[in-house]
Amino acid sequence: MSATIHPTAIIEDGAALDPTVSVGPYSIIGAGVRLGADCVVGPHVVLRGPLRAGSRNRFFQFCSIGEISQDLTARADDDTAVEIGDDNTFREYVTVQRGTLKDHGVTTVGDNNLLMNQVHLAHDCRIGNHNVLANGVALAGHVDIEDYAILGGFTLVHQFCRMGSYCFTGGGSVVLRDVPPWVMSEGSPAGPRGINKEGLRRRGFDAEQIREVQSLYKLLYRENRRLSEVREVLQERAAGSPQAARLLRFLEQSKRSVQR
Repeated sequence: MSATIHPTAIIEDGAALDPTVSVGPYSIIGAGVRLGADCVVGPHVVLRGPLRAGSRNRFFQFCSIGEISQDLTARADDDTAVEIGDDNTFREYVTVQRGTLKDHGVTTVGDNNLLMNQVHLAHDCRIGNHNVLANGVALAGHVDIEDYAILGGFTLVHQFCRMGSYCFTGGGSVVLRDVPPWVMSEGSPAGPRGINKEGLRRRGFDAEQIREVQSLYKLLYRENRRLSEVREVLQERAAGSPQAARLLRFLEQSKRSVQR
């Protein structure tokens, strides 16, 4: 059994496609691309290696995945790559670029992510699992997104920012600082607007867990405490509160500080 490849598509030597892969008209699959089972490549898609993608990923028309980074230091022969997990959807005109030697060297996308029309992932971004990036979202280099985040349409994220799990941004937001887990953020520059309560309910958080998240939000944003004081309180609460422990880890790993 061989992959289903349209006669106008170009599959370069050195590409490795699972026999269940399908490739649409005029698409180009470069050397060093590896596609797992049941991937669907639409028409006019360009995939460049080194690129490794797992199973059941779908690439809609005009995607460009795995091209050299736009960073001025990047070179075509750099030992950099894009790595993609399973069950992701890349809608029309999505661009995902390779990492750079100045950081991880790899741009990664986990599992079960939806990248809508014209989303851009720059070099060395790391996207976790079950995230939704709406139309026009653009991530500068070195951005990390954890899990179950939703970024509203045309959200812009500054380089080296981190987006915590279950966070939410309003459309057109300009994110210049880290967005902690569970926080809803909007504006230019974006600022905190509460917790993503409905999103937490949909993901199975019970009433007690949501109350704990609300309490942590109040601690961080409503009690006029310095971040050093917030971390001290979180250290005291971490043993008995998984949510407090998670927020503490996020704050300790922050490079750009969090939105206040």
